[in-house]
Amino acid sequence: MDRPPYSPPSAFIDLLLDAVCVVDAEGRFVFVSAACERIFGYSPQEMIGRPMIEMVAPEDRARTLQAADEIMAGQAKPHFENRYLRKDGKIAHIMWSARWSEADQLRIAVARDITERKQAESLHAALYAISEAAHTAEDLLALFRQIHQIIGALLPAQNFSVALYDASHDRLSFPYHVDEREQASTPRCSAADALCAEVIHSERALLLTPETQHELAGQLQPAVDPDALCWLGVPLNSPDGAIGALALKSYRGGALYSDQDKELLQFVSNQVAAAIERNQLHARLRHMAQYDQLTQLPNRGLLHDRLRTALARARRETGRMALLYLDLDNFKQINDSLGHAAGDLLLQEVASRLKLCVRDADTVARIGGDEFVVLLESIQVPAHAAALAEKIRELLNQPMDLAGHALCILPSIGIALYPEHGDTMEQLLKHADDAMYGAKSRGGNRIQLRIRTGPDGDDFEASAPA
Repeated sequence: MDRPPYSPPSAFIDLLLDAVCVVDAEGRFVFVSAACERIFGYSPQEMIGRPMIEMVAPEDRARTLQAADEIMAGQAKPHFENRYLRKDGKIAHIMWSARWSEADQLRIAVARDITERKQAESLHAALYAISEAAHTAEDLLALFRQIHQIIGALLPAQNFSVALYDASHDRLSFPYHVDEREQASTPRCSAADALCAEVIHSERALLLTPETQHELAGQLQPAVDPDALCWLGVPLNSPDGAIGALALKSYRGGALYSDQDKELLQFVSNQVAAAIERNQLHARLRHMAQYDQLTQLPNRGLLHDRLRTALARARRETGRMALLYLDLDNFKQINDSLGHAAGDLLLQEVASRLKLCVRDADTVARIGGDEFVVLLESIQVPAHAAALAEKIRELLNQPMDLAGHALCILPSIGIALYPEHGDTMEQLLKHADDAMYGAKSRGGNRIQLRIRTGPDGDDFEASAPA
């Protein structure tokens, strides 16, 4: 006996995990299954008659309307993805299988919630991007900018801060701070300081919402920004403790962060902490390779790099520059009589005084022992180099009180000019070095300027006696 075709009751549709939606030619919902409430947060009654496009994330509306036109033209869309705004304000990632019914003049679609899959993919991409940023970022500021962009792809991050904690000095700083209502690069109030400090010292994430702010300890209550809707901070944990914190803030009308967002940001922050420590280590290694560890002045290698760059610029712009080669008279006697500790203090004081004499564009380098070189870029006339050398000589002649010892150190200074005394780094350094030894052979505490070569091959030099 033949049975009639089985026709399932419409209630079966409500048992599906995926949502069934029917939209008319004007783009309004005319039927939705029960699963829509789980996926979108709205009841079927709230969705019926509502324009579909109103629920689509603004960034996806244009291409969603284009896809709708193509479906109504007869092109089926089995794997179209876009984002919807749920009733609670969260984003839902949807994969649609849709086609047009010409007879009914309706668009029939099945919606599958792929939010968890998309979040997992985004998280995996974010962790990879953070790892890449740790290797490619030129410095910490560049790293923080990239991290801000990466986190912004996971969570609303219009207002984002990175706080770093210096345990040796018990000091909190904000090397990166972006706030839609602030122009400054550091927080304008103490709220960020107090809340980030709490996150760092407790080494626990802190989520403040309108419902949870009353749970704050008394000392933190005044730190809450009255204009903020939500504040989310997570520690940057390392094996030796928290090295800082990441903080997100939203204002009224903005995003409402959740416990899930807190867990996500904390997971990402572990990778960020490793990236920051890696960048800091590389920065320390670069500094050690380029700077003298005693005086923190550029070393010989960095001086050579800057001198090459300055020479290239001077040639290109037909400019002038000068080198001052400086040696401390009788420095060995101070080391022998007072010890190397006093000698080190003396070198540090000399470095400090030299930096007081020059412009920001100039370079003061320690190239070994008690020898220093000053690179003067873009001087107008040779007299400017001689005037600076005299300023240095007079400042170093002033007594120094180091570890209870009153010391008076006297310099011998040689000057080389570009282009008069050479066109290469080697020529200029040799001229300045020879001039310095000429000053020292004449009793020291003087300036020697190499000006020309006589017809018999001997060098004529001008000296500025003490």
